[in-house]
Amino acid sequence: MSQESQGHRKSQTGIVTSNRMDKTVVVAITRAYQHPLYKKIVRHTTRVLAHDEQNACAVGDVVQVIESRPLSRRKKWRVRQITAKAESGSDSSS
Repeated sequence: MSQESQGHRKSQTGIVTSNRMDKTVVVAITRAYQHPLYKKIVRHTTRVLAHDEQNACAVGDVVQVIESRPLSRRKKWRVRQITAKAESGSDSSS
C-alpha cells in the first residue's frame, strides 16, 4: 500500500514535554482561539502520545506529528519530523 492511498491525515505541531518512555514521546499541542462571547483569547493544550522510532526527540523540541493507526491504547500519532531542536543551555545556579 503506497503513501498516496492512505487518505488525508491530520498533522499538528507541538512541543515535546516528556521522552521517558521507549520509542514514545508526549507532545503538547497548543491552540489559541477567541472566545465567541467574551472575545478573550483562550489557549487550549492537548497532550498526545506520539511514536518516535529512533528515540531522537528531546524535551523542548518542536515536532510535527501526524495521525496514524492506533499503535497502543493511547498512542495514535507518529513523529513526522523535528522542526526545531531544544536549546541545551543548562543554567545550574546555586
